[in-house]
Formats: sequence, C-alpha cells, structure tokens
Amino acid sequence: MVAELGSGELIEVFKALGNPARLQIMQWLRDPDAHFGAYEPIADRRTVGVCVTHIQAKSGLAQSTVSSYMSTLERAGLVQPTRVGKWTHYRRDEQRLARVARAMGDSI
Repeated sequence: MVAELGSGELIEVFKALGNPARLQIMQWLRDPDAHFGAYEPIADRRTVGVCVTHIQAKSGLAQSTVSSYMSTLERAGLVQPTRVGKWTHYRRDEQRLARVARAMGDSI
C-alpha cells in the first residue's frame, strides 16, 4: 500500500502550484508533445521528459528562474528529473499526482 500524504506534504504541493508559472509548466508537461512539439526533442518526451531549455524557451523566463521553479516542483514531488548528457529533463510524477488528488478528496 502506498503511504498517504500528510498535511505538510499537501502544503508543499499547494505552495508549488500556487505560482501561476509553475502551474502552467505542470499543465504543459501533462501533454508534452502538444506543448513542446515546436522544439526538437533531445530524448523521448513521454519517457524521459522535456528538456529544461525547452521549458525555459516556451515560458520566456530566465534560466535561473526556471531552474528554481523546477527545483520547487521536484521538492514537492510533482516532477521527476532525468539527466541526458548535460541537460536535465522533467516529467510529471503521475503516481504522486494521483496520491495528491486522493489526499485532497479525503482531507478537504
């Protein structure tokens, strides 16, 4: 059985998603082919994720800001990073997101 999320974990998720740009990135990552199709993939978007440089280019935010945002999403357990060469790719952690949804339904 998968451990349930505690209040502290839910608060971290809410904080991470409370920023409009981070929420938008999570929405983009839900369908990476549709949202990042204009960028030549370095690796398979579905299995490895989207290159952080592509997230930065699409968002129009500074590289340091995107790196900070992705670290926040990673700490909240919402994305999983994978290194491909010198680039970090991110994909949503769908199992964690399902646990978050269940925890919200059970506690709110």
